[in-house]
Amino acid sequence: MSLHEAMLYEKQDDKKVRCHLCARRCLISDGSTGFCLVRKNEGGTLFTINYAKAVSAAVDPISKKPLSHFNPGSLVMSIAATGCNFRCQFCDNWMISQDREVAGNIFPPAAVVKTAKERNCQGISYTYTEPTIFMEYAYDTAKLASQVGFFNTFVTNGYMTPEAVKTIAPYLDAATVDFKGGGDPDFYKSVSAVPDVKPIYETLEELKRNGVHVEITNLVIPKIGDSMEKIKELATWIRDTLGRDTPFHLLRFHPDYKMTTTPATSIEIMEHAYMTAKDVGLNYTYLGNVPGHPAENTYCPNCDELLIKRYSFEITRWNLTKDMRCPVCGTVIPIKGTFHPASGGFPYALF
Repeated sequence: MSLHEAMLYEKQDDKKVRCHLCARRCLISDGSTGFCLVRKNEGGTLFTINYAKAVSAAVDPISKKPLSHFNPGSLVMSIAATGCNFRCQFCDNWMISQDREVAGNIFPPAAVVKTAKERNCQGISYTYTEPTIFMEYAYDTAKLASQVGFFNTFVTNGYMTPEAVKTIAPYLDAATVDFKGGGDPDFYKSVSAVPDVKPIYETLEELKRNGVHVEITNLVIPKIGDSMEKIKELATWIRDTLGRDTPFHLLRFHPDYKMTTTPATSIEIMEHAYMTAKDVGLNYTYLGNVPGHPAENTYCPNCDELLIKRYSFEITRWNLTKDMRCPVCGTVIPIKGTFHPASGGFPYALF
């Protein structure tokens, strides 16, 4: 497939270009790529070199993203292209996110949507790597998907520009924004090579202004990223800015990539983090990567009735009325979309 001209850039003097896709806003010289390695300046024109090159594609339950309050039980066609604007030392998809070779299978937008139909999916998710970095591919696919009734979701680090949010927002229904280490700026600099965390918060505010359903995750890493004070600060910001009904998922760290000697986060630390967020006043806090733990479930914030029981990615009990209310006290539970009880199943890869 030929080079595809990039979105959101400005031409500069001496055939340089300024990319306005992610918050790095790279100034790229002729013949060079941006920090992401997949946007290249050729003679003063910026091209995306991973367009329609899917490095991974799979059918996933929506809960894997994780999205717990958006079309629960649904299936999504998940796609990714090579590249990332972070350099996380703990990345569990480093083989595809940090690959300097732009590999992948040609999987054009129309083929993605067609395959999603054939696999009985209800939506498309742009995930595994950083969807901001394959925005053109995601945009064209999302636009086509929305035209045939599919929803679209991003799983993102949130490090995009307001211009990028406004570009994708008309076709984006939900986003999972992944924090690490409680949003600690020093952690981001030392472990993910991210100079400033402010753009992530700006992205969240922009997503909210554009009506995109948002859920937040935070990876809890032992010693270097398990500060309860930072988790409290992040939970407080979510409560005050996005609302106390915003789902907040605390994810347990597992050793990977350059951090294989760091132990998995203890259940005790995870439970402490959970109670820290709950005590701030968030109504829907969850623990992830702890299958079978009670904190995987959804409870009524008013009467504490068990409403949705989960085991890992699977919903094992649904206890809500048709209009998404608690059957005991009638409290409205903020779930967007509908329950898809027949979907179920575990993820399986196409390639």
